[in-house]
Amino acid sequence: MDKPKVNIRIAFIGMLIVTALIVAFVKRDSIQTMLNEKTTSADNTANNEQKPQNNAANAVRILELSPQARKNLSLVSKLAEPQDYWKTIEVPGVIIDRPGLSDHGISSPAVGVVSQVHAYAGDTVKSGDKLFTLKLFSEYLQNTQSNLFQATRETILLNEERQRLLQLAQSGTIATARIIEFDQRIRRQQALIESYEQDLQTRGLSVDQIQEVATGKFISTITVTVPTTATKESTQAENSFEVQELQVNLGYQVNAGQLLSVISDHRSLYIEGHAFKQEAPSLEQAAKNGWSLEVEFAEDNSEHWPALEQAYQIRHLSSTIDSSSRTFDFFVPLVNQSRSYEHAGQSFMVWRFRPGQRVRVRVPVEQFHDVIVLPAAAVVREGPEAYVFRQNGDLFQRLPVHVIHEDRLFVVLANDGSVHAGAYIVQGSAASLNRVLKAQSSSGQQADVHVHADGTVHAAH
Repeated sequence: MDKPKVNIRIAFIGMLIVTALIVAFVKRDSIQTMLNEKTTSADNTANNEQKPQNNAANAVRILELSPQARKNLSLVSKLAEPQDYWKTIEVPGVIIDRPGLSDHGISSPAVGVVSQVHAYAGDTVKSGDKLFTLKLFSEYLQNTQSNLFQATRETILLNEERQRLLQLAQSGTIATARIIEFDQRIRRQQALIESYEQDLQTRGLSVDQIQEVATGKFISTITVTVPTTATKESTQAENSFEVQELQVNLGYQVNAGQLLSVISDHRSLYIEGHAFKQEAPSLEQAAKNGWSLEVEFAEDNSEHWPALEQAYQIRHLSSTIDSSSRTFDFFVPLVNQSRSYEHAGQSFMVWRFRPGQRVRVRVPVEQFHDVIVLPAAAVVREGPEAYVFRQNGDLFQRLPVHVIHEDRLFVVLANDGSVHAGAYIVQGSAASLNRVLKAQSSSGQQADVHVHADGTVHAAH
């Protein structure tokens, strides 16, 4: 190989080496920066993977609230005590009149014309009070009165004749058989009198009026009064009724048996529940065992009424299913409450419960033993986790719990030691407390507290 060519090649290689050294010198800072970033990123990743574990192990879920904040949230804490609890199903219902007890129809006892109305819709009446006065146009009633008077007069005449013949029979002038014949005739007349009196009594005439008819003073008007009724549920000797509606007005001609008005006694009502067919076994079991139901009344202001001291139990189940709603009914007796007031000399009644009022009926189906029961608002959920808050002064500790049952009103917790007996548990606003706790945790702020071995939380000494 020629010496000039060798020199050229050596020179070219030397130039490449020099160039590489220059480039390496210039880029050294960038390379070092990139290596540092990778190292820092790897360190951060390792720290981030380790940090949640450390936080989960060491973080204390404690929230501190001022007295003003507790008042703003209306926080109330109660002692957690194990108890028995009935699992229930909730069924809608409505209050209805109790057939045969609540409403009473007042009908006309005879043909006549309404000459006076004594009680109007909304008035309160009692047994024996006047409702209507009818001017009689009944030929049958007039004939009955005439027959009663004739039978009464005939009896008087027969008694007088018997007395005269008895004196003759005692002297031996006539046979004693004549006296026996008169006795038989008097008994027949007495039977007729009793039948006429009974007929007039069923037509609405009083005992005094019937006695007047017997003396020849016929009755041309009749007064329709509130009947006297007695029920098993009523302990009062005199019932009070409300005039529900009038079917006639002044001057109306009415026939015997025609409805004049409807009066109501809302003291005894029914709760009519509407359940689906698949709920029938639970209802049947509750009715058979006589289990007490829980009833929630809509639009009921309990503050202005006495406490309800009655047990709600199913009386009977309906044997038919409604074709439109596909539900069947069950019936629970309800004893109503009332009060009265006076206005313009007239008494009026106010009932606590009215037909048509909506209710919710909770029917027991299963009993849990030794559980902790809290209001639904006392528990907050985060995915599969459920939490409650234990209060200790200004401090609130979040505790994980096991929910075994919940409904619209209550949550049932397992008594597994998560909530110690004797702990004061917040009864509501758990969701608000949890949001504040999460905000506090994300900001890095922690309450200055320490946790004892028994799980109680206290401010740092």
